[in-house]
Amino acid sequence: MAAHIGRRLRKGAATTAVAAAAVAALSASQAPGATVDDQGRQSTGDATSAPDTAADDSATGNSPYYTDLPPLNSPNPSPSAGSGDAGDQRAGEAGIPATVLDAYKQAEATLREKKPGCNLPWQLLAAIGKVESGQARGGRVTADGTTVTPILGPQLDGNGFALIRDTDNGAYDGNRMYDQAVGPMQFIPSTWDWAGRDGNGDGRKDPNNIYDAALAAGHYLCRFDWDLSQQGDLRKAILSYNNSTDYLNTVLSWLEFYRRGTHEIPDGTGALPVDRSDDTARPGVTPSAPGTTPPARPGKPSGSRPSPSPAAPGNGGSPSTPPVTPPPATPPTPTDTVHHLEDAGTGTLTAMAGHTFAERVSTRAETEAGKAVAKVRIRFTLVGDTDTTFTGGETVATVTTDASGVAVAPALQAGERTGAFAVQAAVVGRSVKGVPYRATVTARAADALALAGEKEPTCVAGGEFAEPVQVKATYRGEAAGKVAVTATLVTSADDPAENDTGPYFKDADGKAVRSLTGLKTDADGQLTLPKLYADDTAGTFLLRLTTAGGATLDVKLTVEPAAAPSPEPDPSTDPAPSTDPAPSTDPSTDPSETPAA
Repeated sequence: MAAHIGRRLRKGAATTAVAAAAVAALSASQAPGATVDDQGRQSTGDATSAPDTAADDSATGNSPYYTDLPPLNSPNPSPSAGSGDAGDQRAGEAGIPATVLDAYKQAEATLREKKPGCNLPWQLLAAIGKVESGQARGGRVTADGTTVTPILGPQLDGNGFALIRDTDNGAYDGNRMYDQAVGPMQFIPSTWDWAGRDGNGDGRKDPNNIYDAALAAGHYLCRFDWDLSQQGDLRKAILSYNNSTDYLNTVLSWLEFYRRGTHEIPDGTGALPVDRSDDTARPGVTPSAPGTTPPARPGKPSGSRPSPSPAAPGNGGSPSTPPVTPPPATPPTPTDTVHHLEDAGTGTLTAMAGHTFAERVSTRAETEAGKAVAKVRIRFTLVGDTDTTFTGGETVATVTTDASGVAVAPALQAGERTGAFAVQAAVVGRSVKGVPYRATVTARAADALALAGEKEPTCVAGGEFAEPVQVKATYRGEAAGKVAVTATLVTSADDPAENDTGPYFKDADGKAVRSLTGLKTDADGQLTLPKLYADDTAGTFLLRLTTAGGATLDVKLTVEPAAAPSPEPDPSTDPAPSTDPAPSTDPSTDPSETPAA
């Protein structure tokens, strides 16, 4: 035991130095003026203070984590390093199980496409995976990435940990009393419920699958438009995962270690971590390792009721055995006092596709007596067939109620999908009746159409119009992009029926058509119609353009008669050519010039 304690003390001194060195190295690599390298690192701003993150609004619920730190030596020892213990440790710590490593890199690739401004490095996922579960317990996963046995953190019952009562009815963690962090990235159920992703394409979002969990962790770290190449945003993202400065420094240590080099090892052969942040959380109780049954509270054997006091009459047992002292009652939190949610004056939630909703969802948390409850986290979730998001591109937003008990959700940004959906407001960490809000996205519309250009289109019968018709759509004075337009050659201003003579368009087969649908303005509200042709009918015609929203424009089209051909001369009506000889100019033959006799 003494040797073990000595080893732990020596390790503590060494790992403290590792943490300091790694954080310093990371800060140096992200100092102002640094350039982007092949790992995606670039210059950073000043570090910001840790966010005030409630346990039930972090990814892990601030659950315990592994505190083992990387060795001081390089993760890529030279071949001459030998095969001693130090070399083996460096190689073992730097190795990441093949399937786990593949999941991290796939998540990075997906986020590079979905959220390129986040600059998520896969090494950050590896650092968090190492600290949370020892890379899925050394890569003990099946071929599809699912852990061989579930990885569970201790129950968050408020006794040495955060207090988070059950939010999933035991669906993810098997615990109907309290929540527990689940899977290789240690998500609590209430967070996985909205952050979960399907990373391996099997149609399921499983927190016990490393592909799903790694992708979910990437999206979680990239929310709020954070740029993880900036030191301040990187710190905020890590602290939002588990709000602890020690946790931050531990993750940064592994991040820098993996950035200096790593390699792939077979699944199931990864180095297992030893030390956890809750080693002394419960004196006399061995902390549960992920994948095992969490320990019971002191004095409460797991799976049984508290034993009666042996000193009580009739209980038997030794009277010298001290009675079991129950743990002190946990004082109620503001969340515990919430009885229901009420709408706090939200107006009509309607917006045109591609536009921002003018109204924002507003919810009030109240006690049973109707008293406002402040400092309660309200989760707003978009429900239904919609591509609308909150500002920042997320479908879930969590907001803390103010002194009046009101939480106002971020603005809604309408997508292109029209129709109705719902915004569901619920209390984080408590099962109380929520409030659904109906929202509607309408089709893009224009309230005005104008002809681009000053001249009205003109052509000759049987020909084609030299210039195509161009129009611009606007809505409330702004360009109306992606608005559907219908073009019809109508009979007259008073008769909207399709004309059967005059100008026409051509379809794909070259046949004449006088009505077009499916036209759309571009991002600037501009639309250029297909080429127009004219049949042999001369006159004035109308091209009517209409849009969603009621905008209408009649364009006058003029078809001039074709020029009459020059007539051919008629030989029967031409005068006969003269047969008289031309007058002679010879003086000898001109009588007037004959000399007198």
